[in-house]
This record gives sequence, structure tokens and C-alpha cells, in this order.
Amino acid sequence: MSELKYSVEHLGLPAREPVALKDWYVRVLGAKVRFNNGQTPPAFFLELGGGLMVEIYAATSTVADTANNGAAGWRHVALRVESIEAAQAELARRGVVVTEQPKPAGGGGRVLFFADAEGNLLHLVERPKESVFH
Repeated sequence: MSELKYSVEHLGLPAREPVALKDWYVRVLGAKVRFNNGQTPPAFFLELGGGLMVEIYAATSTVADTANNGAAGWRHVALRVESIEAAQAELARRGVVVTEQPKPAGGGGRVLFFADAEGNLLHLVERPKESVFH
């Protein structure tokens, strides 16, 4: 059997308000707009740090429990940082409110959860040099 070769290009993120959510990712996380379909409904590809892209497009329905990290399905995007405290301070300057304290991360280190403008979960992850992921 031959090896399946792939890399992750993008994650899809349907939004209630695609333009507003795109603007949040650009303003708060410094995402770069790589593609704008220029149509109605709008759709965008945004590049986050590390090259991962997020495709934001119009949702056709909503689920009330998107912030429940234990619900089935993909639940959060982890953003690796050198210092949770420094990243949290910068996010606060950009208007992000964090209501929790950092928690231990699986595989070593710490995580800190926060939400985007539509309540989708993201978290900062800080890994020590001895982490299995370093």
C-alpha cells in the first residue's frame, strides 16, 4: 500500500456574518486575506500564522452550542505562542475578553481558551522545550 501524502490547507468556518468575522480575524489575529470572492454571499480565505488558512463563508443554519468544547465535532483551533501571558495581554489590547485562567495542556505546557466574534473557540497553547510537541 502506498503512503497518503498530504498537508492541511484550510479549515472551513461558516459564519452568521462572514464580513464581520473576517474583519475580527484580520484585526485581532493579524490574519491576511488571501482570497475574497467579491460576491453575495461573501466568502474569504484568511491565512493565519504558520500558513494555515481559514475559509469563512455564509452559514445556512446555526447551532446554539458552538462554544461547548465537549460537543461532538471539531471544537477549537489552537494557536501556539511563546508566552501565554504576553499573547493574552496583546489580545486584551485588541478587545478580547478572557474569562478563564491557563490550564495544563495535554502533551505538556498550558492552554488558555477564548472565543472569536461569533463564539467559536480558539486557544493559546504554550509548550515547554521538554514537551513531546516541541
